[in-house]
Amino acid sequence: MSDQKSFQPSTKVIHSNRSYEKQSNSILFPIHQTATYIHESVGVTKGYGYSRGANPTVNALEQAIAAIEGTASALCFRSGMAAITTLCLATLHAGDHVILSEVIYGGTSRLFHQVLGNFGIDYSFVDTADLEAVASSVRPETRLLFVETPANPTLRLSDIAALAQIAHQHPNLLLAVDNTFMTPVLQNCLELGADISMLSTTKYIDGHNATIGGSLATHNEQLVERLRLVRKTVGTIQPPFDSWLALQGIKTLPARLAAHCKNAGEVAEWLEKHPLVTRVNYPGLKSFPQHELAVRQQKDFGGMLSFELKATTEQTLRFIDSLKLCTCAESLGSVETLITNPATASHCDLSAELRSRLGIGDGLIRLSVGLESPIDLIADFQQAFAVVFGERE
Repeated sequence: MSDQKSFQPSTKVIHSNRSYEKQSNSILFPIHQTATYIHESVGVTKGYGYSRGANPTVNALEQAIAAIEGTASALCFRSGMAAITTLCLATLHAGDHVILSEVIYGGTSRLFHQVLGNFGIDYSFVDTADLEAVASSVRPETRLLFVETPANPTLRLSDIAALAQIAHQHPNLLLAVDNTFMTPVLQNCLELGADISMLSTTKYIDGHNATIGGSLATHNEQLVERLRLVRKTVGTIQPPFDSWLALQGIKTLPARLAAHCKNAGEVAEWLEKHPLVTRVNYPGLKSFPQHELAVRQQKDFGGMLSFELKATTEQTLRFIDSLKLCTCAESLGSVETLITNPATASHCDLSAELRSRLGIGDGLIRLSVGLESPIDLIADFQQAFAVVFGERE
């Protein structure tokens, strides 16, 4: 077989973990649902001693993720938040400082506000799309620049290559990117210069709302071993059954992403023309303020978008409730189209003033466009507009 590094993503996700169960030659890698392993003698194993440290099924998923990340290894965790928490425990000490994107997943904000801040870790929320603001926020004690791009839920982009240049001017500063919205198939942040790629594998990697998981990838093998130690110590490894399910999902990742991108583009273009929509945030639209950056650092524009209704909070929520094909849920990246109102859900912990400044208004709707026909999705939006606003086209 030719060098797997030269394979295209659709080949990598199928063949990168191509090892078989020897007894039966099952085409699917088996679930090693075990807590422990037989030792050949005291301290002598075949590479696995206890599933809190490592598991063959988890390792198979890690190989598949490492293949699309372009790294020698990746590590999988019980959730995206478990991955971020393990990263912080592995790289930060009391007195260290972290720079975070100001528009970021609510769980990440909560981790710093309500947990890590109690252990003497300082942090600042900065507009990471503003390179001067980032550069001026770096302190001698800054150890981690954690960026989410595209940002949740405004889709605001940060220039990964430029941020890497800023970070690498400081010998102890690591750049980590939450790449959940794109995955390495659409945006390889390690190739762009980031030190660490983080994914919530719950989303596009799994793709079917079946598992909770997260991953970290880096070219720094010393950091990999540190992450492995912390994961083993605190017990944040992903369970084998969840890894097995995600392993089936990742095999169709490139094919699914192509459909997600196509469908989201069509829905975004339709929404942009609707009189009751004041703004559509989708990097694929030429009207998107950072469209040129999206073209430069992304291979396509993704399946995520958000749009602002010319409506009250009550009307916005009624609109969501009136949809029949779009499922109201706080997740993304699945075959089903998922919809939510960030102001009352994922970002409800933020003050109304801060949400307004960040562009997360009461009428903002986040949409994870699924694999349904965009014709049917648009028809669903049309009937919801008619129900709530009496608008018929």
